[in-house]
Amino acid sequence: MNIVPGGGTLGILGSGQLGRMLAIAAARLGIDAHIYAPDPDSPAARVASRFTCAAYDDRTALEQFAKSVDAVTTEFENVPAETCTILKEYVPVRPDDNALEIAQDRVAEKIFLNKQGIGTAPWRAVDDTGMLDRAINALGTPAILKTRRFGYDGKGQVRITTPHDAADAIRQMNGAPAILEGFVPFEREISVIAARGIDGTRACYDPGENSHKDGILRTTKVPADINTQTRNEALAVAEKIIDALDYTGVMGVEMFVEPDGTLLVNEIAPRVHNTGHWTLEGCAISQFEQHVRAVCGWPLGDTHRHSNAVMTNLIGDEADDWQALTKQSQAVHLYGKGASRPGRKMGHLTRLSPKTQ
Repeated sequence: MNIVPGGGTLGILGSGQLGRMLAIAAARLGIDAHIYAPDPDSPAARVASRFTCAAYDDRTALEQFAKSVDAVTTEFENVPAETCTILKEYVPVRPDDNALEIAQDRVAEKIFLNKQGIGTAPWRAVDDTGMLDRAINALGTPAILKTRRFGYDGKGQVRITTPHDAADAIRQMNGAPAILEGFVPFEREISVIAARGIDGTRACYDPGENSHKDGILRTTKVPADINTQTRNEALAVAEKIIDALDYTGVMGVEMFVEPDGTLLVNEIAPRVHNTGHWTLEGCAISQFEQHVRAVCGWPLGDTHRHSNAVMTNLIGDEADDWQALTKQSQAVHLYGKGASRPGRKMGHLTRLSPKTQ
């Protein structure tokens, strides 16, 4: 089953904070991390045993990288599919490129989810002004026009309040294929961090409740303010998704909770997820260790939550006053990035309190 042993090496595609925390988790298990990314300024490389700085289409570098590791995983979903195809000739890649390709394209993602009988916001593919006009006629306004690929943290999307906004919205897409999503009157957004091992074993963490500011995740609190039935349904939806993909690793599944309790999946992320950072302090086994366990073929760990938790992202210059942050009674994680910029995630805080449910 291609198990990575203690003392083995896990390759990680991507060099940001998620790769950094994966490398730290791997080290706790006696597994070395080898980071591969084109960006020489790598927060992940600073805590890893090896770093290859090369393009994702550099076949020679990829072959050498593959031969130096026992398995490969990704810290973000937008790794080119061809990169994974090359690596798979030499080494297991987990999760595989099928899950990555689906998550890279919002239309492909919606089609996949709907085929599983999983609800989403109403949607239409949009490539030009005519398609947008027809989509607005079908879905109404308000609605959100999003690029099909590469959008994150509120980037690559435009709110359409009335049909008169359509022309300007399509211009802002700059010719990129898009998707129009209809308005969902949800009460709250929640997310489930789900894991699946190479043997099909599944384990989910308690759903977290998310709040955003300017399109960027601000906080995740656990437990989410939902009843037991909604909680169990959310876990079941996440498990259905990872089973349908024959997935290996940790996945973040974001969902809307409508006023009547109906769940609609907003997005899937085939990787460790910002809304799961609370698990570093709130559980014995964090999402990062869980992912390492899964992709290395180890048994999954216990997802039991021992405390309530609130995770708060540090965005832009909020992380600059590290002395003040470290004096507070909460866990501080700084990602070792360079200059802070507006909208850039520089770290996060986690505050624990006694478990109430």
